[in-house]
Amino acid sequence: MAEKPATRIDAHFIAAGKYHDIDYARLEVLKLLMEHPHIRTTVAADYSGLERLDQCRFLVTYTCDLLPTKEQAQQLRSWLEAGGKWLALHGTNSILVFTESGLVDAPDDTTGLMEMLGTQFKAHPPIGPFPVEVVNKDHELTRGIDDFEIVDELYLSETTAPIDTLMQTTFEGEATGFTKEHWDKTTVPILYTRDIGKGRIVYNALGHCRGHYDLPGMADFYPHKEMCAWNYDVYYDLLRRGIAWAMREGE
Repeated sequence: MAEKPATRIDAHFIAAGKYHDIDYARLEVLKLLMEHPHIRTTVAADYSGLERLDQCRFLVTYTCDLLPTKEQAQQLRSWLEAGGKWLALHGTNSILVFTESGLVDAPDDTTGLMEMLGTQFKAHPPIGPFPVEVVNKDHELTRGIDDFEIVDELYLSETTAPIDTLMQTTFEGEATGFTKEHWDKTTVPILYTRDIGKGRIVYNALGHCRGHYDLPGMADFYPHKEMCAWNYDVYYDLLRRGIAWAMREGE
């Protein structure tokens, strides 16, 4: 008997923002989505056109310093509450403002996005190695993955709502260049889930990347490309697991 064809799944992908090689991340995520031919994906450069979500099982975002309007944030929340799934990557929880002193500030959010996501970026130390601890080894996103070390841009965030942490690290030290520079020892969520109504967010804070031409107005040519977590098989494993979770109906 012939195998029954898979049922089409629609997805929406917002890939845009500053200071990152968005083109690379966009292409890599789309290649992972194309491992499932029955996923049909639309791609956007901002939070407009969210009516598209009404046809979608899940949303993916890879952004930096990109905010929805209050109205768009409410659209997102309503979609989530009705059962939508959101795979949020790396800088989705960031707001960045350069102050007169030259330091980078992460001002409070007024749109509702950060409360929805459960965390807000505040600073990061220089790119370097850090350990990642798997604190929930029984979840489908982490099962079979051991603790590991990775070189990446460690997002230091403040928790804005209840989250369920699956992977974490700890940090103590300096986040040079940010208004919130000095950090006492703190636990940093790396991979977590957050439930909103019937829907769920999976947030994966790994995945920085920057190419030669991603700092316009700051550096015409950035000499050292930064690929960070994209150099590691474990990161692609986590992305594939996130997509598999998002594809499935229900939790």
